[in-house]
Amino acid sequence: MKKYISIEKYLKMQTIGKENNKKNKIFRYVLTISCLIIFIFSIYTLVKWHLNNENIKHINKEIEENTNINNNNEDGEFINPPKNENSNYYYYANFPFYQVNFSSLSSINKNTVAFIYIKNTNIKYPVVQASDNNYYLNHSFYQDKNEAGWIFLDYRNNLNNLNDNTIIYGHSRIDGTMFGTLKNTLTPSWQSDLNNYVIYLSTPKENMLFQIFSIYTIKPEDYYITTNFNSSYEKQQWINTMKTRNTAPTNTEVNINDKFLTLSTCYHNSNKRIVVHAKLIKKQKNLS
Repeated sequence: MKKYISIEKYLKMQTIGKENNKKNKIFRYVLTISCLIIFIFSIYTLVKWHLNNENIKHINKEIEENTNINNNNEDGEFINPPKNENSNYYYYANFPFYQVNFSSLSSINKNTVAFIYIKNTNIKYPVVQASDNNYYLNHSFYQDKNEAGWIFLDYRNNLNNLNDNTIIYGHSRIDGTMFGTLKNTLTPSWQSDLNNYVIYLSTPKENMLFQIFSIYTIKPEDYYITTNFNSSYEKQQWINTMKTRNTAPTNTEVNINDKFLTLSTCYHNSNKRIVVHAKLIKKQKNLS
């Protein structure tokens, strides 16, 4: 038996159908526009990332061409040497200094305060310092806008009169620039080479050697970037904590009379940091 519907009901169904079709068209239109916006933004981001990288490569090439860098075997001052003559301190303290002529670097950027080098990484950069820790997150060595940023010293630190803990930051770039290869320090192959455990830091006034004593990853915090301690007890507690966190096969003797250097960067774009701690073992006046 056929079921009939009224004219009113039929017209109502037709109206609802048209409204649904209209809504579907609007939804498809909004979805298409949204996808197009996302696509354009993705292309823009990729192009911007590529241009930033090309800019950094250009800067690095110019720095390399205009910077006179030499190994320096001249004697320096041993800093807080251990009484144990068999300590690996003396092995690392005999490494040559890394000497840099800062005149050309300072002419490019007057904020240049140091030069850092770590073996078996791409870390070989002038270090800059601003009045805050934000500026060089998105400005290059040329001080132009660049999301790659630059390698920079914590604004609280003074390399002419070292704090208890000197901190240097940089972005972890996928292409290996800036602190992108600091992650090498986490690998067994890097850690198995004993010659890697020295950080070379030169300033316009001094050349310095720092011996690494702790390498680890951790969620962001303020504790490991403490620059000065209020007491010997606080400093010893900090040392104990940093040594406990260490994941590398180091055997570095550390005490409250040491001056420290800390490197910090992001870890695989996650909410974690790669942290490297080292202690000052030797220095000399910059002979350039």
